[in-house]
Amino acid sequence: NIIESRMVGKKMPDFSLPAAIDQRPALASKDLATGKPQLLNIFASWCLPCIAEAPQLLELQSAGVEINAIAIRDRPEDIANFLGRWGNPYNRIGSDETSSVQLELGSSGVPETFVIDGNGVIVHQHIGDIRKEHVAELIKILRDAE
Repeated sequence: NIIESRMVGKKMPDFSLPAAIDQRPALASKDLATGKPQLLNIFASWCLPCIAEAPQLLELQSAGVEINAIAIRDRPEDIANFLGRWGNPYNRIGSDETSSVQLELGSSGVPETFVIDGNGVIVHQHIGDIRKEHVAELIKILRDAE
């Protein structure tokens, strides 16, 4: 199940996405190089595995992990409803209506999660939903990226 991304070890591509919902700020590549490792989660309100991983994202957030997101081919009202129902662990959410940033990242599906170091370099790509057994592993990868 481990697919090595061609983006691992590379800097986050340059992008600037508009805010997906009014309640959270927009997302640009500069927000992913803040000096602190973080997660970038690619999700959509219409994605069933995204619902399955929601509790794990909230668990990561409560463990102090910073999580930003890109919503793929989605509508603000659907995203707001999804987050209202399943929880909102995100600091920022960019809207990628054409999947252009998603494709630049070498991501083909949702959900997908990238671990990004403090310099904005991708150190790990997690394909598919984050399950309970992945939480500790992701926290370790984040700590190692510091």
